[in-house]
Amino acid sequence: MAGTTNSPLPAGTANLPTGNPISLFSTFVHPSATQRVTDVLATTMLSEGRLVKEFESRLSSDLGMVNPAALNSGTSALHLAMEVAGVGPGDEVILSPQTFIASAICVVQVGAKPVFADIHYENGNINPADIEHRITPRTKAIMAVHWGGYPCDMAEIKAIAERHNLLVIEDAAHAPGATYQGQAIGSISDFTCFSFQAIKHLTTGDGGALCARDPEKAREVFRRRWFGIDRANSPVNEVGEREYDLSDVGYKYHLSDYAAALGLANLEGFWDRMDVRRARVQQYREGLQNVPGLTHFVHQTDRESANWLFGFHVENRLAFIRALKSRGVASSVVHDGIDKNTLFGGKRHELVNQRRFDETQIHVPLHDALTAEQVAYIVDAIKQGW
Repeated sequence: MAGTTNSPLPAGTANLPTGNPISLFSTFVHPSATQRVTDVLATTMLSEGRLVKEFESRLSSDLGMVNPAALNSGTSALHLAMEVAGVGPGDEVILSPQTFIASAICVVQVGAKPVFADIHYENGNINPADIEHRITPRTKAIMAVHWGGYPCDMAEIKAIAERHNLLVIEDAAHAPGATYQGQAIGSISDFTCFSFQAIKHLTTGDGGALCARDPEKAREVFRRRWFGIDRANSPVNEVGEREYDLSDVGYKYHLSDYAAALGLANLEGFWDRMDVRRARVQQYREGLQNVPGLTHFVHQTDRESANWLFGFHVENRLAFIRALKSRGVASSVVHDGIDKNTLFGGKRHELVNQRRFDETQIHVPLHDALTAEQVAYIVDAIKQGW
């Protein structure tokens, strides 16, 4: 349908809601959040405390995360994972370029080198077949980025890692609630990093979590998220000073209780909201079958996406974006491949699928405020051509 005219929508098409165009994202705040946060503010005990522990417990019981440590951002989770994993100067981490720059910045931040592997054109995730030949004696870890919330091929990635004695770090910024072969994302790999930034489908305003499967590594995560001081085993002495002896560098990465209060509120009804997102995705996929110039991403049945994004490939993408904008619908690539940045070594032209993905990927609105009527409107708007 690429190249057809921008004709008016046919009679009977769902009406575009009056006011602002249909946005790509919308921040979800549960109705109970106001009271929860107000209660915390009233106590004036705002930093890490009881509610952070409760939030971590709920992440484990509700979403299946193993040893989740609540942090102040997903980027902090990535950086702390690198530190606790022992990634440092001279090391290499293999990852997909189809991600946000935070994934690779955290590699550079510890003095290591990001090495980019190509992706599956069909879904934007790292292609295991392009990993092994990039492994060198300096390779320390493989980072699996679950693009749009759709889990990577973790069995294949894990097998490669085991053959070469490498760590696996999952960048699951898009993937709270996703599963792979019946296992919750956050329970599979050595380290898994989550983001609870404002437009994610579980938000604490800004925040994140780091899961470490090894209990000893998990204890290190909890210690190093607060300057390297083990709060549980550093009593305050009679003169008011904690008794501790730092053994390594720590960070001020802990979550606050008022952010945890928002997170706890937003966990209410989480799975109901996920069901609605899946219904919207199904409505899109059914409505956009056999549209000329549009190719759906391929998803396998052994995993369940968190559906943070709804994307596909289109021909003549700029015309597509302009046509939808003229009809009051936002669309975006969200991110192009990050390997183009000088900091990461500059664009690698041998990443053939990444370059193709850069040219044709597009995403349309998917968020908790999106209605079935709006999806019907967007489907009709796309079918009108571009």
